[in-house]
Amino acid sequence: MKVVIAIDSFKGSMSSMEAGNAAKAGIERCCKADIVVKPLADGGEGTTEALVEGLGGEYVSIEVNGPLGAKTMARYGILADKKTAVMEMAEASGITLVKREELDPLRATTRGVGEMILDAIKRGCREFIIGIGGSATTEGGVGMLQALGFDITDEDGNAVGPGISDLGHISSISGEHVAKELEQCHFQIACDVKNPLCGENGAVRVFGPQKGVCEKDIQAFDEKMAHFAKKTEEFTGKDYRTAEGAGAAGGLGFAFLSYFPNAELKSGIEIVLEAIRLEQEVKDADIVLTGEGRLDFQTAMGKVPVGVARLAKKYGAKVFAFAGGVTKDAGECNQAGIDAFFPIVRGVTTLEEAMLTENAKENMELAVEQVFRAVVH
Repeated sequence: MKVVIAIDSFKGSMSSMEAGNAAKAGIERCCKADIVVKPLADGGEGTTEALVEGLGGEYVSIEVNGPLGAKTMARYGILADKKTAVMEMAEASGITLVKREELDPLRATTRGVGEMILDAIKRGCREFIIGIGGSATTEGGVGMLQALGFDITDEDGNAVGPGISDLGHISSISGEHVAKELEQCHFQIACDVKNPLCGENGAVRVFGPQKGVCEKDIQAFDEKMAHFAKKTEEFTGKDYRTAEGAGAAGGLGFAFLSYFPNAELKSGIEIVLEAIRLEQEVKDADIVLTGEGRLDFQTAMGKVPVGVARLAKKYGAKVFAFAGGVTKDAGECNQAGIDAFFPIVRGVTTLEEAMLTENAKENMELAVEQVFRAVVH
C-alpha cells in the first residue's frame, strides 16, 4: 500500500511537514506502507517555510528597505538545487509591517522586493517562486523595478520617488542599467487575484482603501497608475493593464508581466503542487492524506486540500482529510473529492491547549492511526 501525505499547515500550531510527519507516525503505528510526505501551501504566508523544510533548502536573511523605507530584515529560501528562490513579497513590503495608523500609499514602496530578488540573483538563483499577497503598496511595482536597475525618471531626469505620488510624473523608462542575469530568470508568481491594473476593479479602487488610500484620492491615484501603464507600454511595446492579476499587490502583478519576459502569474496551489511534484507521487498511490487547520464549506471552494483531492482523484486514489476543527457545512468537501474527513481533537479542551504543537502532533498521530486500523483490517 502506498500512501501520499500532503497536509497544509495548521497555522499557529503545526507546520505542513510537522503535520505530515505526525500523520506518517500514525500510519506506522498500525501497518506497513510505502509513505511519502510532501510539504503543502497555497502560495501565500507559510509557502517559503513549507518548501524550504519539505524540499530541502536554506533560509537567507537580508536587510532591505521596508514598505515605508525604514530598514527591515527579510527572509527568503533557496531550495536544494541552489537555483530556485522562494519568496513572499510581504517579507519586505507587507501590510503587517506597518501600523494601521501609519499606512501611507504616497510612500509605500516595493523596493525591498527588488532587493530580495537581486540578492538571490547574485547567489546564483535563476528560478523564482514568489507569493505577492499581503502588500502595503499601491505603486505598480515601481520600487521593485528601480531596485533591479530600471531607470524611471521625471521630466528633469530625476528618479521618481517612492509610493504612488510620483507615478503621474514619469517621463521616461530605461533598462540600460538592469542586470543582464535578469533575462535568464524565470518567475512563477503566486497570484489568486484576478483584478486588472486600473478602473472599477483595479488595484487602487478595490485594494487601495485598505492600504490607506482616501476616498477623495481614488480617481487621481487611478489616473497616476494609468499614466505609469501608458509609459510602460511605450517602453515595452506591450499592454498588460487589463490582464488578470495585473492589479494584485498594488500593481506588482502588472510589473512582473510587463518587465519580466519570463514571468507568469498562476494560482498559488498550482505552483506549489508543481514544485513538490505531487502528481508524480499520486499516480500510483492507494490513499492520499490531506487537511488543514479548519475544514469547512470554503475548503470545498478550492482551498489547498481540495487541490490535492482533485489531483488524487485523477488517478483513482482514496482521499482522507484531517483537520483541527470541522464545521457542520464541511460536507461540501465530500462533493469536492474528499472521501472522508476527520477532526483530530479528541476531547473537550481549550483552543490554546489544542493548538500547542506537541498536543496537535499527538492528536494527528492518534487520529490517523485509528482511521488506518479500519482501512487495513
